[in-house]
Amino acid sequence: MESDAQLVVRAHGDDPQAFAELVKRHRGHVFSIAASILGPAFIPEAEDVAQEVFLKVHRSLRSFRGEAEFKSWLFRITFNEAVNVRSRVRYRRPSCDESALQLALAAGPGPDQEAESAQRKRDLDECIQRLPEVYQSALRLYYWLGKGVAEVGELLGIPENTAKSYLHRARLLLHGMLKERGYSNV
Repeated sequence: MESDAQLVVRAHGDDPQAFAELVKRHRGHVFSIAASILGPAFIPEAEDVAQEVFLKVHRSLRSFRGEAEFKSWLFRITFNEAVNVRSRVRYRRPSCDESALQLALAAGPGPDQEAESAQRKRDLDECIQRLPEVYQSALRLYYWLGKGVAEVGELLGIPENTAKSYLHRARLLLHGMLKERGYSNV
């Protein structure tokens, strides 16, 4: 199996199969990073980010000098693109699919419980939004996308122990913010 560096060299020589292999190899991670930055309500936008990232990489592959690993370069482009998109979509209503409609129609808790739960979720979302972006990404990768600590580290381009630290610090910060809002059992 060829390394990323070998595939990049082949792709420089206009080998479309080499670039296709790079896309195949990294598309899942690129999407996961984008989704972790944008959040669960913006999956279609995360898919768009992933596609835009590979278009940018294709256009600028010749400028990649190999001073860093291809994967690091790719993930930095992904991170920047997702942050840019996030600033644009922050004020839009999130996309939702048919399952959201089905959930809304299903019998569930009473209106008072729904309102309380919705307020708790809004408070949690607001607190998460106040965290540094790298902490937000670590939390979303770990809790929402179900990635392990090692994979969180790999996706964020940091050592596993640093990923653990980010998760720990994010939890502590969230705990404090939620306590300030009156949630005593967090």
